[in-house]
Amino acid sequence: MTVTATSVDESDQAQPLAAAPRGARLVRFVPALAAALSGVLLYVSFPPRTLWWLALPAFGVFGWVLRGRSWKAGLGLGYLFGLGFLLPLLVWTGVEVGPGPWIALVAIEAIFVALVGAGIATVSKLPGAPLWSAALWIAGEAARARVPFNGFPWGKIAFGQADGVFLPLAAVGGTPVLGFAVVLCGFGLYDVVRVAVAKRRGQEIRRSAAAVALLSLVVPVLGALAARPLVSDKAENGTVTVALIQGNVPRAGLDFNAQRRAVLDYHARETERLAAKVRAGKVPKPDFVLWPENSSDVDPFANSDARAVIDGAAKAIGVPISVGGVVERDGKLYNEQILWDPVKGPTDTYDKRQIQPFGEYLPLRSLIGAINSDWTSMVRQDFSRGTEPGVFTMAGAKVGLVTCYEAAFDWTVRSEVTDGAQLISVPSNNATFDRSEMTYQQLAMSRVRAVEHSRTVTVPVTSGVSAIIMPDGRITQKTGMFVADSLVQKVPLRSSETPATKFGTLPEMLLVLVAAGGLGWAISARVRNRRVEADS
Repeated sequence: MTVTATSVDESDQAQPLAAAPRGARLVRFVPALAAALSGVLLYVSFPPRTLWWLALPAFGVFGWVLRGRSWKAGLGLGYLFGLGFLLPLLVWTGVEVGPGPWIALVAIEAIFVALVGAGIATVSKLPGAPLWSAALWIAGEAARARVPFNGFPWGKIAFGQADGVFLPLAAVGGTPVLGFAVVLCGFGLYDVVRVAVAKRRGQEIRRSAAAVALLSLVVPVLGALAARPLVSDKAENGTVTVALIQGNVPRAGLDFNAQRRAVLDYHARETERLAAKVRAGKVPKPDFVLWPENSSDVDPFANSDARAVIDGAAKAIGVPISVGGVVERDGKLYNEQILWDPVKGPTDTYDKRQIQPFGEYLPLRSLIGAINSDWTSMVRQDFSRGTEPGVFTMAGAKVGLVTCYEAAFDWTVRSEVTDGAQLISVPSNNATFDRSEMTYQQLAMSRVRAVEHSRTVTVPVTSGVSAIIMPDGRITQKTGMFVADSLVQKVPLRSSETPATKFGTLPEMLLVLVAAGGLGWAISARVRNRRVEADS
């Protein structure tokens, strides 16, 4: 029996492996290497770097790798692309818990990219291939944002575009439209190069194919330019002076939780320092103050000492404070924002709705415990989910609360705006992840959300980076990391809704339908061709 190896490109002819020269055998590994490296290139386009434009050649190379391949080859190449992208992007998930959970997360998330790769390979020779391919990518992101365990949308293409020319498209159709434009432009870039090379070689090129390639490259850019008028930082409902408190933590890592009282004291002390600056006339008096997530992990409803500390800070500054607390109620644990009035005390609460799997609750607890009991000890008690949007009325302003991990999910942010929020606050706690890129990736998400809904976004963080973001996505103030600090600024209030706010999930669903249509067309065409070949 003669053993042969066939190229993954269906247009190639099979050659006996033994007969192939060494150079030819090495060439067979080029698509796999290119897929992995283009994934790395996509990672490099993400924050904290401002190399957003690298996403275009990343998808251009990915399009080249997948063109004309079988769906099985697309599956493998897509998985390699996913690993190249997600392994470095999510390395922060293993900062304190080791490489096991990090690698497991990436291995699962890359499956979605693999399935997308199989789909793109299938539609790669259809007329208008960049359109179908980009829609398939967004369909993959839509699935990844929902399953498993309520999804993990970290790494959406839109989140790497906070500094890019495509950002205004977030106001048109949210993260799906922004991401679609970037991916379409990337695949269009490859198609333009492919058509140009073919023409240079004297090959006959259909005008329609050349037009589609050019339009795939040009239309997203023109669309972004046309969307710029939707981005504005003008006040519609007056202004407020807001203060953000970053109290810092005694030390980074998981054991910062053991210093819960110290963290509370730090935030109270920084608020009192701010009050002293206000009395000295060094900074204007804020209308309200925003503390970060986990700024009081000592339950102030159960602990009179913690209540007194928060109450003292509120009285010192003389304005309402939004406090991030861990609260036990009816035997259940909640990650909660508490509206604390300097006279009345706690008057309103918001319970985090999108809680973090393996961080705030542990799915498959018995199974994971059987594998490694240390992992179950990290999440001793599961948090419960809130059920209602959180919009606090502070000094007459409507402040929407989106707690940390929730900022990655489209629906959580939009629900606050549709519930009347004129300003968004993203209280966060990143101390667990030390000085990793996670903080900057999350900050970029908040910048995209600001443009998406045309709202000022404030980001108070326990250990940094805390920031104030204008509705056009500009950061006007920010802190360093692992320092105690405060930010005070007058910011605009806005109540108008962008098309993205009004449309909600509609653009995403339409792109999923486009992806399904392209995939259905490609599959039916292949079935029809096989029948013709069989009949002949």
